[in-house]
Amino acid sequence: MKFVEYGEIIENISIGFNAYKMTISLPKISNEAKSGQFVNVYTGLGENILPRPISINEIDSEKGVLSIIYQIVGKGSEYFAQCPVGTQLKVIGPLGNGFMIDNSKKKNIIVGGGIGLPPLVELIKHLEGENTVFIGSRTKPILVERLKELGAKVYIATDDGSEGFKGNVVELLNEIKPEGEMIYSCGPKVMLKYLAKWAAENNIPCQVSMEERMACGIGACVGCAIKIRKKGESDWQHLKVCKDGPVFFGDEVVWDE
Repeated sequence: MKFVEYGEIIENISIGFNAYKMTISLPKISNEAKSGQFVNVYTGLGENILPRPISINEIDSEKGVLSIIYQIVGKGSEYFAQCPVGTQLKVIGPLGNGFMIDNSKKKNIIVGGGIGLPPLVELIKHLEGENTVFIGSRTKPILVERLKELGAKVYIATDDGSEGFKGNVVELLNEIKPEGEMIYSCGPKVMLKYLAKWAAENNIPCQVSMEERMACGIGACVGCAIKIRKKGESDWQHLKVCKDGPVFFGDEVVWDE
């Protein structure tokens, strides 16, 4: 079930590297939201401006709040960064289908790339067993300390070598060779493509949260459709990331077109 709520900003702070964390009072949405889902957040720039789909970072249903993390990439996110505490924002959510948590698996590999890392924080709260996080980032990543607070073991790969392993996150996986029973991931499409290949080679089921560009965010258009081939089927079909995803199994995504 999704709701339209006008939520008050409780916190809106810079967390470095052009990223901001916003906490919003949204009692109805936070009570229904699950890890891996997202919300559509409207700007104050006019009704004709499309809302921004932003993944949910953390949920506190008891307090009726949730947090999102966004980067400044255009007018909409610039507007969000300038909003003071107390600002009311129109929000629709929760949207999409989140991660399929399987706590029969006791060794989890969690892979996040860039701004795909935030939704994995809420996920880890609900995973039992051993959680090992692999982060891929251009430079020093965000949320490392928060992940460690939640008991995860964290490995970092940076393009510029400013922290951890110099290279991409799949190269880091090849270096560490972790044991795992399930992979949960979110990040750029190219990262997810090669991660899904690595997972298949190592016989580990892999869930990927896709970061396609969205227009409506509620399944009314086909702006975010991708090709999916369900297990046991010979042909593929177009499914919408916003409605049918954003989480799919990596071996069902048709990566090469």
